[in-house]
Amino acid sequence: MEERREEIFSRKVRAGKRTYFFDVKATRSNDYYLTITESKKRFKDDQPVFEKHKIFLYKEDFEKFVDALGECVDKVKNDLLPDEDYDYKESYNNDFKSEPLDNDLSY
Repeated sequence: MEERREEIFSRKVRAGKRTYFFDVKATRSNDYYLTITESKKRFKDDQPVFEKHKIFLYKEDFEKFVDALGECVDKVKNDLLPDEDYDYKESYNNDFKSEPLDNDLSY
């Protein structure tokens, strides 16, 4: 049985039909790790069902993860879709705003 770890810090990002949860958690020995959860609302038999995908990211992999993510984003922005308007401020202020998690863990 998986033991639920204490949430140290959380952020929720609403992005259209998806919601992303970034949660910092601690192990029993006070080692920290990050979980990234994508939640999508689907309907099955006219009832809402939340489909979730979770990634566990450990501190020794933080730098490699951030570097690879940055390279991939740069590739799309600079090489694949250079003419796109990446107005992050507009997106941030609307659909993609990050917000503190209210400890409702029913995602």
